[in-house]
Amino acid sequence: MSETALVVSTREGTGKGAARKLRAAGRIPAVLYGRGRASLAVALDPRTLERILRAGGLNTLLDISVEGRSDLGPTVALVKELQRDPLRGAITHADLYQVDLSRTIEVDVPIHLVGKPKGIDMGGVLDHTLREVRVECLPRAIPEAIELDVSSMDINDVLHVRDLPLPADVKLVTDPDLGVAHVAVPAAEEVPAAAEAVAAAEVPVEGETPAAAEGAEPKEKGKDKEREKE
Repeated sequence: MSETALVVSTREGTGKGAARKLRAAGRIPAVLYGRGRASLAVALDPRTLERILRAGGLNTLLDISVEGRSDLGPTVALVKELQRDPLRGAITHADLYQVDLSRTIEVDVPIHLVGKPKGIDMGGVLDHTLREVRVECLPRAIPEAIELDVSSMDINDVLHVRDLPLPADVKLVTDPDLGVAHVAVPAAEEVPAAAEAVAAAEVPVEGETPAAAEGAEPKEKGKDKEREKE
């Protein structure tokens, strides 16, 4: 059996009640659709799907077989959408899109930064501003990830989408002018300068009392003594 093989079964019931029964039995509801075919409600083992995606990434092509439906023939699909339990993180539902291996499709591919920018040794901080990029290619040509070497980046350098090294058979869809990585000056280095400016403004002029420096009116000693006599 292929490492990307996923066996699913058709399901009749829909709604929350049917989904709870499936999950209690160790399976989850899913939908298989695409290529102009009617959507098919199926059930699958979430642990098998999780294992496949962890090994090959979210864009792994799944070799799907539907139990009892030999009429469907070989089915290759991508995970179009996953729903997860907000607390446990377990997969609770999956949308599976059947692809035509002879036609290009658009997918989002993760960007991995490689290397250590030289600007970090001078106090810079690497900011990874864009985590994935959309590309168009044949299903079998989908890259697992796109690696971008950032080792030559200095402080204030920016690498853009157009700098990504794409395979020859992969076409860029995302705006090429978007930034992917930036080596910035830490904000903490700007704080002391601002603090010094504020402190300088608060220092009183020599010979003035703090009250006078702040614009407060000084007390008139003579009048205070006259009030005491009264």
